[in-house]
Amino acid sequence: SVCPGDTSVLAGLYGPAEAKISKELPDRAALEVLLRPKVGLPGVLERSREQLLRQTCEAVLLGVLHPRTAISLVLQVLSDAGSLLSCCLNAACMALLDAGLPLAALFCGVTCALQPDGTILLDPTARQEQEARAILTFAIASSDRKVLMATTKGSCSVEEMQQCLAAAQRAASTVFQFYRDSVRRRYSKC
Repeated sequence: SVCPGDTSVLAGLYGPAEAKISKELPDRAALEVLLRPKVGLPGVLERSREQLLRQTCEAVLLGVLHPRTAISLVLQVLSDAGSLLSCCLNAACMALLDAGLPLAALFCGVTCALQPDGTILLDPTARQEQEARAILTFAIASSDRKVLMATTKGSCSVEEMQQCLAAAQRAASTVFQFYRDSVRRRYSKC
C-alpha cells in the first residue's frame, strides 16, 4: 500500500502464472493491469490510466525471462486526494519489486501542478489540481532519471514542461530513497 499525502492505493501482483491460450505471448510475459476505483465500476479514465501503467511497467519488466506466462497487477484506489496516477505508478513499482520480478530499472511517478501564476507544485492535492492551469505526471526511471511516461492535462509551454520535468527528476530521488528504506525495513526483519 502506497500513501503519499492522503491518496492511498493498494497493489496486488499475481504471477508469473500459466497464461490463457488467447493471451499467451510466445516471447515474453503478458502483463495485465487492472485499476479499480474506490466506488463503482471502472470507466474510461481508469482504462486510460491502466494503459499508461501497463506501458510503463512493460518498459522496465524483463518479461522475456518468463515467456508464455501471465502477470496480473491489480491496483485498488482506497482514497484519492490528488496525484492519483503518480501514486498508482509508485504502488505498481513497489509491487513488482516486492514480487521479485526481474526489472531493468525501478521507476517512480511524480505529479506536478502548474499554477496560473507559473509556480510549480509537486504532489498536488485534489483542490490544487482543480485550480491548476496544467497537471503533468511523469514516470521517471532510476537509471539516468530517464522519462518512461509523461501525460498532461491542461496547457503549458515547452519551457514550463521542461521546468516541471526537471522538478520531477529532482523529486524522484526522494521517492527512490523511500523505496530503499522500505525494502531495507522489510527484509531486515528476517
